[in-house]
Amino acid sequence: MATWGYGKDNGPCTWAKSFPVAAGARQSPIDIIPTAAEYDAALASTPFSIQYESENAMELCNPGLSVKANITKKSVIKGGPLEGEYRLEQFHLHWGSDNKQGSEHTINQQMYPAELHLVHYNATKYSSFGEAVDKPDGLAVFGIFLQISDKPHPGLKTLTDLFNQVQYKNKSINLSQEFNPVCLLPANTNNYWTYLGSLTTPPCCESVTWIVFEEPITVSQDQIEAFRGLCCGECGSDAIVDNYRPPLPLGDRKLRAAFQAKA
Repeated sequence: MATWGYGKDNGPCTWAKSFPVAAGARQSPIDIIPTAAEYDAALASTPFSIQYESENAMELCNPGLSVKANITKKSVIKGGPLEGEYRLEQFHLHWGSDNKQGSEHTINQQMYPAELHLVHYNATKYSSFGEAVDKPDGLAVFGIFLQISDKPHPGLKTLTDLFNQVQYKNKSINLSQEFNPVCLLPANTNNYWTYLGSLTTPPCCESVTWIVFEEPITVSQDQIEAFRGLCCGECGSDAIVDNYRPPLPLGDRKLRAAFQAKA
Protein backbone atom coordinates (compact mmCIF):
# COMPACT_ATOMS: atom_id res chain seq x y z
CA MET A 1 0.00 0.00 0.00
CA ALA A 2 1.36 3.39 -0.99
CA THR A 3 2.27 5.62 1.92
CA TRP A 4 1.92 9.36 1.89
CA GLY A 5 2.24 12.21 4.30
CA TYR A 6 3.41 15.79 4.60
CA GLY A 7 7.16 15.29 4.93
CA LYS A 8 9.91 16.06 2.46
CA ASP A 9 9.97 12.54 1.02
CA ASN A 10 6.24 11.74 1.02
CA GLY A 11 4.60 15.17 0.91
CA PRO A 12 2.17 16.72 -1.58
CA CYS A 13 4.74 17.20 -4.34
CA THR A 14 5.28 13.41 -4.43
CA TRP A 15 1.66 12.25 -4.31
CA ALA A 16 1.12 12.09 -8.07
CA LYS A 17 3.72 9.30 -8.34
CA SER A 18 1.40 6.92 -6.50
CA PHE A 19 -1.90 8.72 -7.17
CA PRO A 20 -1.78 10.03 -10.76
CA VAL A 21 -5.05 11.95 -10.47
CA ALA A 22 -3.24 14.26 -8.02
CA ALA A 23 -1.69 15.86 -11.09
CA GLY A 24 -5.10 16.51 -12.66
CA ALA A 25 -6.71 19.79 -13.66
CA ARG A 26 -9.45 19.69 -10.99
CA GLN A 27 -7.34 19.60 -7.85
CA SER A 28 -7.79 21.26 -4.48
CA PRO A 29 -7.17 23.42 -2.54
CA ILE A 30 -6.92 26.73 -4.40
CA ASP A 31 -6.06 30.31 -3.59
CA ILE A 32 -9.36 32.21 -3.47
CA ILE A 33 -9.18 35.71 -4.91
CA PRO A 34 -12.50 37.26 -3.87
CA THR A 35 -12.42 39.99 -6.53
CA ALA A 36 -11.96 37.33 -9.24
CA ALA A 37 -14.95 35.25 -8.10
CA GLU A 38 -18.06 35.48 -10.24
CA TYR A 39 -21.18 36.47 -8.30
CA ASP A 40 -23.96 33.98 -9.06
CA ALA A 41 -27.43 35.25 -8.16
CA ALA A 42 -28.82 31.71 -8.54
CA LEU A 43 -26.72 30.60 -5.57
CA ALA A 44 -28.00 33.46 -3.45
CA SER A 45 -31.60 32.58 -4.34
CA THR A 46 -31.23 28.93 -3.26
CA PRO A 47 -29.71 29.08 0.25
CA PHE A 48 -28.46 25.95 1.93
CA SER A 49 -30.81 23.75 3.89
CA ILE A 50 -28.59 22.27 6.61
CA GLN A 51 -30.25 19.54 8.64
CA TYR A 52 -27.65 18.11 11.00
CA GLU A 53 -28.76 15.66 13.68
CA SER A 54 -27.26 15.28 17.15
CA GLU A 55 -24.87 12.35 17.51
CA ASN A 56 -25.20 10.47 20.80
CA ALA A 57 -22.02 8.36 20.60
CA MET A 58 -19.90 9.97 17.89
CA GLU A 59 -16.51 8.37 17.26
CA LEU A 60 -13.49 10.66 17.51
CA CYS A 61 -10.27 9.15 16.18
CA ASN A 62 -6.65 9.89 15.36
CA PRO A 63 -5.81 8.27 11.99
CA GLY A 64 -2.23 9.57 12.27
CA LEU A 65 -2.33 12.60 9.97
CA SER A 66 -5.30 14.52 11.39
CA VAL A 67 -8.15 14.12 13.85
CA LYS A 68 -11.49 12.89 12.54
CA ALA A 69 -15.06 12.45 13.71
CA ASN A 70 -17.22 9.79 12.07
CA ILE A 71 -20.92 10.54 11.66
CA THR A 72 -23.64 7.93 12.17
CA LYS A 73 -26.88 9.94 12.07
CA LYS A 74 -28.65 11.15 8.94
CA SER A 75 -27.30 14.69 8.74
CA VAL A 76 -27.98 16.19 5.31
CA ILE A 77 -27.52 19.34 3.26
CA LYS A 78 -29.11 20.54 0.05
CA GLY A 79 -29.39 23.76 -1.93
CA GLY A 80 -26.70 26.16 -3.07
CA PRO A 81 -24.70 24.64 -5.94
CA LEU A 82 -25.85 21.09 -5.12
CA GLU A 83 -28.38 18.94 -6.96
CA GLY A 84 -30.01 16.48 -4.62
CA GLU A 85 -29.28 15.69 -1.00
CA TYR A 86 -25.78 15.19 0.41
CA ARG A 87 -25.21 13.29 3.65
CA LEU A 88 -22.51 14.13 6.20
CA GLU A 89 -19.96 11.30 6.47
CA GLN A 90 -17.18 12.75 8.62
CA PHE A 91 -15.32 15.91 9.53
CA HIS A 92 -11.62 16.54 10.12
CA LEU A 93 -9.16 19.42 10.32
CA HIS A 94 -5.87 20.68 8.92
CA TRP A 95 -3.57 22.95 10.94
CA GLY A 96 -0.12 24.48 11.08
CA SER A 97 2.87 24.45 13.40
CA ASP A 98 2.23 28.12 14.17
CA ASN A 99 -0.56 30.63 13.64
CA LYS A 100 0.80 31.88 10.31
CA GLN A 101 -0.09 28.70 8.45
CA GLY A 102 -2.36 25.69 8.51
CA SER A 103 -5.35 26.22 6.25
CA GLU A 104 -5.46 24.52 2.86
CA HIS A 105 -7.47 27.14 1.01
CA THR A 106 -6.04 30.63 1.14
CA ILE A 107 -7.59 34.06 0.62
CA ASN A 108 -5.41 36.33 -1.51
CA GLN A 109 -2.51 33.98 -0.63
CA GLN A 110 -3.12 34.45 3.09
CA MET A 111 -3.46 31.39 5.32
CA TYR A 112 -5.53 30.89 8.43
CA PRO A 113 -4.12 28.80 11.34
CA ALA A 114 -6.45 25.89 10.55
CA GLU A 115 -9.29 24.70 8.33
CA LEU A 116 -12.23 22.42 9.13
CA HIS A 117 -13.69 20.12 6.46
CA LEU A 118 -17.18 18.63 6.75
CA VAL A 119 -17.35 15.88 4.12
CA HIS A 120 -20.70 14.90 2.57
CA TYR A 121 -21.60 12.39 -0.14
CA ASN A 122 -24.36 12.53 -2.75
CA ALA A 123 -27.03 10.36 -1.10
CA THR A 124 -29.54 11.04 -3.87
CA LYS A 125 -27.41 9.24 -6.46
CA TYR A 126 -25.15 6.94 -4.44
CA SER A 127 -25.76 4.45 -1.65
CA SER A 128 -22.58 5.12 0.32
CA PHE A 129 -19.52 7.33 0.67
CA GLY A 130 -17.42 4.54 -0.85
CA GLU A 131 -19.56 4.47 -3.97
CA ALA A 132 -19.60 8.25 -4.31
CA VAL A 133 -15.98 9.08 -3.54
CA ASP A 134 -14.62 8.90 -7.11
CA LYS A 135 -17.68 10.23 -8.97
CA PRO A 136 -17.58 13.77 -10.45
CA ASP A 137 -20.67 14.75 -8.44
CA GLY A 138 -20.00 12.40 -5.56
CA LEU A 139 -18.94 14.68 -2.72
CA ALA A 140 -19.57 18.11 -1.24
CA VAL A 141 -17.23 19.56 1.36
CA PHE A 142 -17.78 22.56 3.61
CA GLY A 143 -14.49 24.38 4.18
CA ILE A 144 -14.41 26.57 7.30
CA PHE A 145 -11.45 28.68 8.37
CA LEU A 146 -10.38 28.88 12.02
CA GLN A 147 -9.21 32.19 13.45
CA ILE A 148 -7.60 32.81 16.85
CA SER A 149 -9.65 34.63 19.47
CA ASP A 150 -9.38 35.14 23.22
CA LYS A 151 -12.32 32.81 23.84
CA PRO A 152 -12.56 29.07 23.18
CA HIS A 153 -15.05 27.79 20.64
CA PRO A 154 -17.73 26.05 22.77
CA GLY A 155 -18.59 23.35 20.22
CA LEU A 156 -14.98 22.53 19.46
CA LYS A 157 -14.15 22.51 23.18
CA THR A 158 -16.24 19.34 23.54
CA LEU A 159 -13.71 17.68 21.23
CA THR A 160 -10.44 19.34 22.24
CA ASP A 161 -11.11 18.44 25.88
CA LEU A 162 -10.92 14.79 24.79
CA PHE A 163 -7.77 15.01 22.68
CA ASN A 164 -5.67 13.51 25.48
CA GLN A 165 -7.60 10.27 24.89
CA VAL A 166 -6.79 10.21 21.17
CA GLN A 167 -3.30 11.69 21.37
CA TYR A 168 -1.66 8.82 19.51
CA LYS A 169 -2.26 7.22 16.12
CA ASN A 170 -5.10 4.68 15.91
CA LYS A 171 -6.63 5.80 19.22
CA SER A 172 -10.37 6.36 19.15
CA ILE A 173 -13.18 7.06 21.62
CA ASN A 174 -16.93 7.43 21.49
CA LEU A 175 -18.28 10.65 22.94
CA SER A 176 -20.42 10.12 26.02
CA GLN A 177 -22.39 13.31 25.41
CA GLU A 178 -24.52 14.51 22.53
CA PHE A 179 -22.80 16.47 19.79
CA ASN A 180 -24.43 18.26 16.87
CA PRO A 181 -21.98 19.24 14.09
CA VAL A 182 -24.11 22.30 13.37
CA CYS A 183 -22.25 23.97 16.26
CA LEU A 184 -19.13 24.07 14.07
CA LEU A 185 -20.68 26.17 11.30
CA PRO A 186 -20.14 29.93 11.06
CA ALA A 187 -23.12 32.16 11.88
CA ASN A 188 -23.34 33.23 8.23
CA THR A 189 -23.67 30.30 5.84
CA ASN A 190 -25.02 32.45 3.01
CA ASN A 191 -21.64 33.95 2.06
CA TYR A 192 -19.44 31.35 0.40
CA TRP A 193 -17.34 30.55 -2.64
CA THR A 194 -17.84 27.37 -4.62
CA TYR A 195 -15.87 25.53 -7.30
CA LEU A 196 -15.35 22.00 -8.60
CA GLY A 197 -12.30 20.37 -7.04
CA SER A 198 -10.89 17.29 -5.39
CA LEU A 199 -10.08 15.63 -2.12
CA THR A 200 -7.02 17.37 -0.67
CA THR A 201 -5.50 14.06 0.46
CA PRO A 202 -4.73 10.93 -1.55
CA PRO A 203 -6.26 9.47 -3.60
CA CYS A 204 -7.16 13.11 -4.48
CA CYS A 205 -10.33 12.03 -6.33
CA GLU A 206 -11.75 14.82 -8.49
CA SER A 207 -15.20 14.44 -7.01
CA VAL A 208 -15.74 17.42 -4.71
CA THR A 209 -18.02 20.41 -4.99
CA TRP A 210 -16.27 22.77 -2.60
CA ILE A 211 -18.18 25.28 -0.48
CA VAL A 212 -15.75 27.57 1.34
CA PHE A 213 -17.40 29.95 3.79
CA GLU A 214 -16.25 33.55 3.97
CA GLU A 215 -16.79 33.84 7.72
CA PRO A 216 -14.33 31.93 9.93
CA ILE A 217 -15.12 30.42 13.29
CA THR A 218 -13.02 31.59 16.22
CA VAL A 219 -11.03 29.37 18.57
CA SER A 220 -8.66 30.03 21.44
CA GLN A 221 -4.91 29.66 21.34
CA ASP A 222 -5.24 26.77 23.80
CA GLN A 223 -7.53 24.95 21.38
CA ILE A 224 -5.09 25.31 18.50
CA GLU A 225 -2.31 24.07 20.77
CA ALA A 226 -4.45 21.01 21.55
CA PHE A 227 -4.37 20.10 17.85
CA ARG A 228 -0.59 20.51 17.79
CA GLY A 229 -0.36 18.13 20.75
CA LEU A 230 -1.74 15.22 18.72
CA CYS A 231 0.86 12.69 17.55
CA CYS A 232 1.33 10.87 14.25
CA GLY A 233 2.74 7.72 15.88
CA GLU A 234 1.40 5.14 18.29
CA CYS A 235 3.57 6.36 21.14
CA GLY A 236 5.35 9.61 22.03
CA SER A 237 6.47 10.50 18.53
CA ASP A 238 6.29 13.56 16.29
CA ALA A 239 3.39 15.95 16.58
CA ILE A 240 0.88 16.26 13.75
CA VAL A 241 1.53 19.73 12.33
CA ASP A 242 1.52 21.37 8.90
CA ASN A 243 -0.85 18.69 7.58
CA TYR A 244 -2.05 20.84 4.71
CA ARG A 245 -1.70 20.65 0.93
CA PRO A 246 -0.60 23.92 -0.70
CA PRO A 247 -2.97 25.65 -3.17
CA LEU A 248 -3.08 24.48 -6.77
CA PRO A 249 -3.99 26.41 -9.94
CA LEU A 250 -7.67 27.13 -10.58
CA GLY A 251 -6.95 26.82 -14.29
CA ASP A 252 -10.05 26.91 -16.50
CA ARG A 253 -12.41 26.27 -13.61
CA LYS A 254 -14.98 28.82 -12.52
CA LEU A 255 -14.94 30.21 -8.98
CA ARG A 256 -18.43 31.40 -8.06
CA ALA A 257 -19.60 33.47 -5.10
CA ALA A 258 -23.02 33.38 -3.47
CA PHE A 259 -22.55 36.99 -2.36
CA GLN A 260 -21.26 40.20 -3.86
CA ALA A 261 -17.74 41.09 -2.75
CA LYS A 262 -17.21 44.47 -1.19
CA ALA A 263 -15.35 46.84 -3.49
